[in-house]
Amino acid sequence: MFGSAAPGGEAAPVDLKALHAKIGELTLENDFLEGALGKAGLLPSAKR
Repeated sequence: MFGSAAPGGEAAPVDLKALHAKIGELTLENDFLEGALGKAGLLPSAKR
């Protein structure tokens, strides 16, 4: 499933730079929201 190539031979090209940028963007959003919820008292003190 995940480790196999796409049916028909070649796997689709992946833009790693764009994926890394998106990961960084989502990480910043998560950190920001975690801080905001913590300050508002809406986040349990124990992390998952």
